[in-house]
Amino acid sequence: MARSVTRRALLTTASLVAIGAVVHAQRSQPWRVALVTSGQGDRIIGWFREALEAKGYREGKDLIFELREAKGHYALLPKLVEELVALKPDIIIAEATPAIAAAQRATSTTPIIMAPATDPIGSGFVRSFAKPGGNIAGVANMFGDLTAKTLDIIRLLFPKVRKIGVLTSNNPTHPALANVAARSAGVIGISAQRFVAPNPEDVEKAFADMQAAECEIVYVLADPPRPSLPSIALKYRLPTVYQVTNYPDLGGLMAYGPDIKALFVLAADHVDRILKGANAADLPVEQPTKFQFVINLQTAKALHLAVPEQVLLLADRVIE
Repeated sequence: MARSVTRRALLTTASLVAIGAVVHAQRSQPWRVALVTSGQGDRIIGWFREALEAKGYREGKDLIFELREAKGHYALLPKLVEELVALKPDIIIAEATPAIAAAQRATSTTPIIMAPATDPIGSGFVRSFAKPGGNIAGVANMFGDLTAKTLDIIRLLFPKVRKIGVLTSNNPTHPALANVAARSAGVIGISAQRFVAPNPEDVEKAFADMQAAECEIVYVLADPPRPSLPSIALKYRLPTVYQVTNYPDLGGLMAYGPDIKALFVLAADHVDRILKGANAADLPVEQPTKFQFVINLQTAKALHLAVPEQVLLLADRVIE
């Protein structure tokens, strides 16, 4: 009996794959894929192009991308999503929680791919990771779960630190994440104070405020990258630690978090499955499996920091 059930399941899976392939081959019009980013979209759309090309999609023939970018100004997102919905896309990819929330408010029928979300259940995007239950599926990033380890790394590099500034934006997940950071810092004897930079142009004032408040370290919560952050941090001589791992490549001191590109590759797999006939309500939310600790020794030198060998041994990547 078990053998027949297994065989039936295999046949059903094979049939769905075959049906998806036929639909893909017979479609006369290219799929319209809308991408709305909370930050900037050039690098992200490049990752989606690469991942979907690897699955056999040809841009212009099999699919057309429609891109809208908020560039860190989240108040623009409702209008940007409205423009995309008016184009009647087959699927919407929403990068980061602010864009996902705007897309959710705009449509309950068009499939939405989270790429990624920080707290998809708490944000009301899905009912559960195993069975989302609506028109939203995609990827979670686990930033909240990594905070305690990041604070431990901070303690290793800065054994005498007493106070950190937690930099946030208008991202709706940041108040909860800042509370997690404050609790994790308190456990190891560090006080934490939250500072808000709603838009990219507010970052410098936030650093000035953190310096005035005698913060010794800055912990930047995850957001779409704000490229000016590392240079501003260096200007104010404040060692800065990031949740998003591409900041050290931009001159940031160090970062610990999921492999960002890998998250978008997972999201592209969801796009592929939905275009081949899967239902977003039934697609389990994916979580990252690759994490990176990256440190930039050039920035450490500019800040006159000596990085202990113990910290270097923890690093997955060292920029020299």
